[in-house]
Amino acid sequence: MFLTDRVSVSAPRRTADGYLVADAKVARTGIQEYLGSELGRPDIPIVRVYRPPEEVFAQDAMHSYAYRPVTVEHPAQMVDADTWKAVSAGATGAEVVRDGQFVRVPLVLMDAAAIKAYESGKRELSMGYSAEIVFRDGVTPEGQPYDAVQTQLRMNHVALVKKARGGDQLRIGDGRHPGALDPRAHHKQEKSMSDIKTRTVVVDGLSVETTDAGAQAIEKLQRQLSDSQAATQRQAAEHTAAITAKDAEITKRDATIDDLKGKVLDAAAIDARVQERGDLVAAAKSIHDADYRGKSDAEVRKTAVVGKLGDAAVAGKSDDYVQARFDILVEDAKKDPVVRALGDSANRTPVAVKDNGYAASVQGLDYRTAGQKEA
Repeated sequence: MFLTDRVSVSAPRRTADGYLVADAKVARTGIQEYLGSELGRPDIPIVRVYRPPEEVFAQDAMHSYAYRPVTVEHPAQMVDADTWKAVSAGATGAEVVRDGQFVRVPLVLMDAAAIKAYESGKRELSMGYSAEIVFRDGVTPEGQPYDAVQTQLRMNHVALVKKARGGDQLRIGDGRHPGALDPRAHHKQEKSMSDIKTRTVVVDGLSVETTDAGAQAIEKLQRQLSDSQAATQRQAAEHTAAITAKDAEITKRDATIDDLKGKVLDAAAIDARVQERGDLVAAAKSIHDADYRGKSDAEVRKTAVVGKLGDAAVAGKSDDYVQARFDILVEDAKKDPVVRALGDSANRTPVAVKDNGYAASVQGLDYRTAGQKEA
């Protein structure tokens, strides 16, 4: 991963050839903040990256600072043999040393435009390098929390820039080495450090003044919060709609169940219905003997009335009228003496008739008996 780390140069001097020579701090340990988008993690606005001493001062990492090209601002890609001539404005030397928490190297600016840029206020350095980023939370020995750790640092170039990521304490003319090129260098540097462009961002109704990077982070968080709120509202609406639909479905199901319950007869009701149906059919047969199977109660009554009185008796009449005629006919059938007699004979117990006339007559015809009588 291509990263940049900004620190300040100090104690510069000009050579007889017009070159600018300096001994520069170009890296440090500790925590530096990066935008999440710089590290391939746009989901994290600001990433606190820890550079542990064992990684910063590793032998291979220290060797990679030597003989690196110096550029003005960072080129679009890593510097190599194909691009060196186009972008190089100087180089670092070989005397790479540890200076407390910093890495210090000698460097030289050989390009007149680069030297002019330095004199105009572009006086800080930014390392272009590759490193492995391990995302894990932790706390430094000094008690500072971090989100990720840098390992396997390898330097590619040093860029001359206007503002250091490492902080304004790493600047030219820090009190021990006033600028040798211009007595006013220290004053100009102080001015450039304080003349940082800021933006005002409104956060929850409050105006907050911050840098461009901070404003970008805040605006991104605000967009994410707005998107999250919109998503929450959308999910709540969908949930409410789903609950409403489910309630309607349950209500409909309950109504169906209640309707079916109303249509289900218990055993007693079934017995009563069977008795009622049997009585109706018997009453109908007392009026007119017919096959009443498969007919509704109303059809049974109508069939009996028509069978007894003819179609004209019920033509155009309502079911209530037909039922009334049926009831009258049933009552009349109960009063009919023939019907009642037939009903009574069916229920009468047979009685044996004692009559000896026939036996006596037969006996009188017996020749033996008849001769005796004649004699």
